[in-house]
Amino acid sequence: MAAHFGRRLRKGAATTAVAAAAVAALSASQAPGAAGDDHGRPASAGSSSPVPDAASGNGDATGNSPYYTDLPPLKSPNPSPSSTAGEPVARGEAEAGIPATVLDAYKKAEAELRSSKPGCNLPWQLLAAIGKVESGQARGGRVDAGGTTIGRILGPQLDGNGFALIKDTDHGEYDGNSQYDQAIGPMQFIPSTWAWAGRDGNGDGKADPNNVYDAALAAGHYLCRNDWDMSTQAGLHSAILSYNNSQDYLNLVLNWLQYYRKGTHSVPDGTGRVPGHRSDDGTPRTHTTAPSDPPATKPDTKPDPKPDTEPHQPGGGSQTPDPQPPKPPVPPKQPTPSETVDHLEDAGTAKLTAMAGDAFDQRISTRAETKAGMAVAKVRVRFTVTGDTDATFAGGENVATVVTDAKGVAVAPALQAGEKTGDFKITTAVVGHQVKNVGYTATVTERAADTLTRTGDTALTCTPGAEFAEKVQVQATYKGAAADRVAATATLIRAADDATENDKGPYFKDADGKPVRTLTGLVTDAKGLLTLPALYADDTTGTFLLRITTPGGGTVTVELKVAAADASASPSPSPSATS
Repeated sequence: MAAHFGRRLRKGAATTAVAAAAVAALSASQAPGAAGDDHGRPASAGSSSPVPDAASGNGDATGNSPYYTDLPPLKSPNPSPSSTAGEPVARGEAEAGIPATVLDAYKKAEAELRSSKPGCNLPWQLLAAIGKVESGQARGGRVDAGGTTIGRILGPQLDGNGFALIKDTDHGEYDGNSQYDQAIGPMQFIPSTWAWAGRDGNGDGKADPNNVYDAALAAGHYLCRNDWDMSTQAGLHSAILSYNNSQDYLNLVLNWLQYYRKGTHSVPDGTGRVPGHRSDDGTPRTHTTAPSDPPATKPDTKPDPKPDTEPHQPGGGSQTPDPQPPKPPVPPKQPTPSETVDHLEDAGTAKLTAMAGDAFDQRISTRAETKAGMAVAKVRVRFTVTGDTDATFAGGENVATVVTDAKGVAVAPALQAGEKTGDFKITTAVVGHQVKNVGYTATVTERAADTLTRTGDTALTCTPGAEFAEKVQVQATYKGAAADRVAATATLIRAADDATENDKGPYFKDADGKPVRTLTGLVTDAKGLLTLPALYADDTTGTFLLRITTPGGGTVTVELKVAAADASASPSPSPSATS
């Protein structure tokens, strides 16, 4: 394998020595810790590949099928703006670009595993590294709107002729081969492994090895299955070796992992760079040990009965023993639905307004159209919440991806307002294809109450200079429901038709005990109740008014009376004595 790596690097090297130095430099700079031969695992006699041990679980995911061997560029994909000499540094090569849908699948798998297996610490860049080596990122992102590969990606039949011997386990359901198994899909699972490792990554109710969302999630769970921690060298190396038990494979994946960690960017689906060399190009075949799989279960899906016949398929495509029959002509590439979209249009979205803490009543509807205005179905539209807001889509996500229906319309999940008021934006985009998009503005208003009522009916009276015996409590509601966490203001006013603050009569006390006649920053509780602080009377008698208001129009006016205490009743005069 090292000879093959050197052959690739010699394309830009003047001598064999330069090529060898390049490989050594790359291994040292991009794969720290990968230089040893065994990584703590025993090696079989006469082989540089480690022997599987009990920790590797159920054998290799790919049946040790061939894989792409191109090394990442020596340039960083995300270099510094300038070199130490002050000269511009060239941007990394196109290998740093990952097709949009494929990249989305890797990141979604990482997010799911962060929740389901937090101790694994799986980075999406590891999935990208394996995806690059196994299938060239699904042959440069040749996937449809749902993430399913356009044509199957098949490895060679594992008939023992230079490869592992694995007789058919799926009755040809996945790979179309009823005699021997073949690695399948963008992550190159053998059918017997997929039968127990497969996952539904895109929520369509089935696990399809030809779907990049399903395959990426399955690969993540496969790598994390033995409680390996990817943040440690031992865990990372064990997981990669369990995927394909080869030292060369381990080093190669580690190189791509380090390369992608330095920076990547999204490119349109179908435009990714496909590697040019595989591990079985011009090299002798060696027999590999068949994996030990758990009992197979019946697959959920049926693959396309016509396997893809493009050159440079990972795993050797539909390779047959020499001499090979002529390959059928490759049909011209048909544009994916996303490639026919010219622009996105609003599809009748109403005004987006919600009160803080509430769900938006209206949902965003966007239509994908061709240049001629025709609707395009089965297109993945991405909605993204932007701006200084804590609003999200239902479920707490800032990004949602929806496939357009038969009318070309994608309806975003409901928006949930946070506590920050004001406007924010929602942007749209077609996944894997740059088109003119449409943006939306949503507004979060402060919490409101349209009705305030006093909870008691006892007359509020006090004598001059004393404290009112009862505190004022009100109930806030909005459209008949209790209005919680609504701001309120209480003011002792001059008159029913004059809302200016009174300068005499009842008052509240501030923190220093001084009289205040307006309170702000009051907030209703979870039941919509608001209880005011104690009220006091000065030496002025009479009837006074306390007004409480909230955003949304809630208002209540409470009457307060201050009067002197009644004088003791005089005793009745004695009847006049008669003479």
